[in-house]
Amino acid sequence: MTPSIQSADATISIRGVRKTYSLAGSVSPGKTGKKTGPRDVEALRGVDLEIREPGFYAVMGRSGSGKSTLLHLLAGLDRPDTGEIIVGGCAVHSMKENELVKYRRREIGVIFQQFNLLPTLDALANTILPGVLDGRPTKELETRGREILGELGLSDRLHHRPEALSGGEQQRVAIARALLFSPPVILADEPTGNLDSTSSAALWRLLEETASKRKMIVLMVTHEAIAASHCQRTFILKDGRVAGEFESHGLDPSQLAHRSSELARTA
Repeated sequence: MTPSIQSADATISIRGVRKTYSLAGSVSPGKTGKKTGPRDVEALRGVDLEIREPGFYAVMGRSGSGKSTLLHLLAGLDRPDTGEIIVGGCAVHSMKENELVKYRRREIGVIFQQFNLLPTLDALANTILPGVLDGRPTKELETRGREILGELGLSDRLHHRPEALSGGEQQRVAIARALLFSPPVILADEPTGNLDSTSSAALWRLLEETASKRKMIVLMVTHEAIAASHCQRTFILKDGRVAGEFESHGLDPSQLAHRSSELARTA
């Protein structure tokens, strides 16, 4: 297995995507025990979003704006009620379950806030796990894993388990795992949520460099203006819709926060 360093067809197209969740009724605590009936929550209300070239992008919005739902749909972890989602040429919205499994394993990489590393595996084994599950030859996978971990500055941590790694190092292992198949798109869900400010800044720079070097899309969900200031373009979500977008590279966090607030206010 010798994946190209350049990913093919690094594009995202989202058109008219809607997603509603049905919540069961509940009983409030206390003596009254007031009951609430089941209700529907519109998480996404017709999202349109286009990314046509590689780079580092951000999706910003307050809690409940639909950021996480959008990422889950892009990752094939959930399905839209209506609309189209095309990632790297793959029509995610119409895939069958077995196709989604292969898509998640080979066509995208996902970086989670919680790292999601297996505690019993070392850094190298965690990195190549998607390839093992895909039935690829172990020797080739290990060669590829060492290469990526080396590029991320972890050559001396190959056989360290997560408990022996710092938070920043664990997140770099998660990035290496996401890069195993050189996917055209990487999705990052609040990737610095468990890191200190120094490690966070280093990770944002690493994601920016990764997108540039490998000619891929890195799309990061965040609520932090300082995180989005490292991205070339930022999309603002409000109430399940894209309120607007703007070039964000070069803006300081206060300027970016002001632009995003203005877009959300006037949407």
